[in-house]
Amino acid sequence: MTEDYQPEHEFFVGIDSDGCVFDTMELKHKECFIPTFINHYELQGVSKFAREASEFVNLYSQSRGTNRFLGLIEQLDWLRRRPEVKARGVKVPTLTGLANWVEQETKLGNPALAKIVEATGDPDLTSALAWSREVNEAIAEMVRGVPPFPSVKKCLERFAGQADMLVVSATPNAALEAEWEEHGMAKFVRAICGQESGNKKETLAVAKHYDQDKSLMIGDALGDYQAAEANKCLFFPINPGNEEASWQQLDTEGIDRFLKGTFAGEYQQQLLEEFNQYLPAEPPWTMEN
Repeated sequence: MTEDYQPEHEFFVGIDSDGCVFDTMELKHKECFIPTFINHYELQGVSKFAREASEFVNLYSQSRGTNRFLGLIEQLDWLRRRPEVKARGVKVPTLTGLANWVEQETKLGNPALAKIVEATGDPDLTSALAWSREVNEAIAEMVRGVPPFPSVKKCLERFAGQADMLVVSATPNAALEAEWEEHGMAKFVRAICGQESGNKKETLAVAKHYDQDKSLMIGDALGDYQAAEANKCLFFPINPGNEEASWQQLDTEGIDRFLKGTFAGEYQQQLLEEFNQYLPAEPPWTMEN
């Protein structure tokens, strides 16, 4: 997509989806990802700690918004290291095969994983694929009727006609397309780019087709900012837990600053300093011990 991409407008805007446009992060992880994680990996004996690890990694830390397979590896790692888990003697899997795969593959979705499972039969990969499919089934059953945050549609309408917009997400494409279509917002974006399209850094490479300071990424996670920075995009954070105010700020001042060329510099730095206060690197239980 990057090489064949041709701008249609002067400006570019990339937009994350889960937890950024839609208030679905808590619902998906607490009602779909985590119960499936505990059941699939036989973690019932340490379910409290498994839930805490998963919530920290995927919702309340600098890893927020990470790809599901990267998140799976990280939350298992935190879980293995907890003294309370060791004391209970519950076996927490390491998933070495999955760890090796995520280091080599960038399209971290079920299609690519299914191919390597078929080719190798690796038990860690087979198990991760089964878990991921179970998650998708749970999300399809559970997640519906979740509207975008207030001010989102207004912001999209204001960007329309002036900026090329892409959905840039680690969520599977089918789920993204369903959510954006359900709420009548797919019409605003040129394409919906989920995990099958590649990682966010790769998708945002289209920013090279635009002049300096005319590309913007809107996201709610550190990974969104890192992908933006790697592609010299400006970044507007949607602060976790304070999303409504963030979108309102984008509407009332952020968009005007971006389109008028006064976003970069001091304003950008202020946004980043506030954003960094929302996402810790260490979980609360390490500070308690």
